[in-house]
Amino acid sequence: MLNVPSEIDVLVVGAGLAGYCAAYEASLHGASVLICEKLAQAGGSTALSSGFFAFSGTDLQHNQGIVDNGDMLLRDLIIAGGGLSDPSILQVYIDQQLATYDWLKTLGMTFKAVQLSSAQSVPRTHPLPIQMLMDTLHSKLVNELGVQLLYQTSVCQLLPDNNTGYINGVRCQYLNEQFTIKVSKGVILATGGFSRSEAMLKQYAPSQAEGVRYGGQGNTGDGIHMGLALGAELKDMHVVKGTFGFHPKAATDPGENWTKLPVYRGGIAVNKLGQRFMDESQSYKLLGDCTLQQPGAIAYQVFDQAIMDDAPDGVPPFDFRSAHRRGLMLYGNTIAELAVAIGCDPIELESTVNRYNQAIVQGIEPEFNRSSLSAGFGICPTLAQPPYYAYPSASGIIATYCGLAVDTQARVLHTNGHAFENLFAVGEVMGGFHGNSYMTGTALGKCVIFGRIAGQTVSRL
Repeated sequence: MLNVPSEIDVLVVGAGLAGYCAAYEASLHGASVLICEKLAQAGGSTALSSGFFAFSGTDLQHNQGIVDNGDMLLRDLIIAGGGLSDPSILQVYIDQQLATYDWLKTLGMTFKAVQLSSAQSVPRTHPLPIQMLMDTLHSKLVNELGVQLLYQTSVCQLLPDNNTGYINGVRCQYLNEQFTIKVSKGVILATGGFSRSEAMLKQYAPSQAEGVRYGGQGNTGDGIHMGLALGAELKDMHVVKGTFGFHPKAATDPGENWTKLPVYRGGIAVNKLGQRFMDESQSYKLLGDCTLQQPGAIAYQVFDQAIMDDAPDGVPPFDFRSAHRRGLMLYGNTIAELAVAIGCDPIELESTVNRYNQAIVQGIEPEFNRSSLSAGFGICPTLAQPPYYAYPSASGIIATYCGLAVDTQARVLHTNGHAFENLFAVGEVMGGFHGNSYMTGTALGKCVIFGRIAGQTVSRL
């Protein structure tokens, strides 16, 4: 039997990064807070992430000689979103991102060296140990602020007032026990996406059928379903994409750190025939879609020893040596040997690499017009230093990056355009931010920024 309060000021649904940040701010500003988590442990998809945050104009960038600012970040976000992102939501991110970077440092977080990644015209990926951040927030919530966290407790229905639409309670379930909790201030949905719901993927993202399933085990679209039941508007459901660089073993083997991205360090991607099929500097969401069109929905990121030597240890998507030690890399002393390991025609792969190297030397890459490492930044190297490596890469549904439409305070919007006064959506369940593609680091950044905004806003109700 759970020790459940009959009434609470703020109820947060989901114990990932967004939910933790929302609960922290609401409690810090004087509200009584309860977190309901449907699984037996906290973390959600956050615990599976690489700990990447997209920030612009930081001291860390300055110390590495990287010139970046909010205008550049906004431009890249607009380009990545393909014009589908809500400009007002993006502007909130721009306005808050530097303060968020500083806030994370006040929690004791130390960022590693800034990296270049997907959809970034300059390096702005700021890595930190994500489990350390979650542990720190958990300790502050439970030990310092007295926030109660109920595990294995699903919130299955929002209970609005019939006249005002104000959410004044929720219906929950713990094992076989159902109960109702009254809510005086508001509900914050931080339920994640639907990467683990085959029914929702079939409905909203049928083109992703061949992708590897990943993401938090509890990501079955609960928040979206509850919002729809109240008439909430959805955003970006038609542009769900997988993430390129996901090792196919992730579909069957437990573990973390399955995504590697040598393409953003200068590698190329080939299909099972040993042929390139795209401009590798694109966002890895677009690369994922391209990969799904290849034979067997599989690609191989091919790179050489020079790229391996330059890769940073301890930064998951770029820690190629750890993947090699785990036996996830294919390799050969020559391109022909690598082709045998891949299972493609050695002559075809040699021809592909030779054409690419020649094009890079000449400064013109005519096949797919690749001109940079990522989004216009960086000079592509030739692949000429043996031995050679290949990372088998599928498109993986890690997160769905779409969901409930919100305003700039993270309040859920009704299809009539009005906001629900005390219902919020933060993190992956929040739609309207990413649009058609994705910039590395914005998912976790969005979790912190809008989680904190929701917590602060609801505490004032």
